[in-house]
Amino acid sequence: MIMVEKMTKKDFRKKYLDNKLELKTYQKVGIVLLIVVLTGFAGWVWEFLLAEIEGGFQHLYIKGGNLLPWMNIYAYGALIIMLVSHKLKKYPWVVFLASALACGLLELFAGWAVYTVGNETRYWDYSHAWFGWGNINGFVCPASAAIFGIGALLLMYLLLPWVVKISLKMSKRAFLTLAITLFTLAVVDDITNLTLKNLGLPTAHNFYQALGWVYK
Repeated sequence: MIMVEKMTKKDFRKKYLDNKLELKTYQKVGIVLLIVVLTGFAGWVWEFLLAEIEGGFQHLYIKGGNLLPWMNIYAYGALIIMLVSHKLKKYPWVVFLASALACGLLELFAGWAVYTVGNETRYWDYSHAWFGWGNINGFVCPASAAIFGIGALLLMYLLLPWVVKISLKMSKRAFLTLAITLFTLAVVDDITNLTLKNLGLPTAHNFYQALGWVYK
């Protein structure tokens, strides 16, 4: 295994961009699990800030349906970005375009599926957004796809290299414990709230509303 401590920043960057870092299976698995958690959290923060700006900072706004600050659509998007960008890291503009297209399609089909199966339920709607020009039935718009493209650049050139370095520095037990624990918390939270919703029972957003947060 190539330890990051034995490489200069320049060497690490070159090996990362050329896909020549020697990662073991447990490291690859742990990296994916941590990326799922961290991007889901980043997405929640992004949505929270947007809601605050749109609401004029008059209330605390809760987005998503989970108790923990995590939104699964952003985690799914991150997985797609890594899949389509893995061998394209040497070309940032290609990463941007490929990720924007892939995540735009994810938004379109995910939004359409929820709308169709959920009796016209919408979790997002760009039809009335100030940046929603050119939207397709409110499910996706050029600006939202571009935001995912920018997010892909942050993921592939900042967050992912950082997580890879962590996997190289930490022991196998410590790294897997960290990754599996955080991932399990996020997934259990997601499944629990989905189950409660389907059973017609109070969910996480009911809990936050009881604390005075405004659900959007």
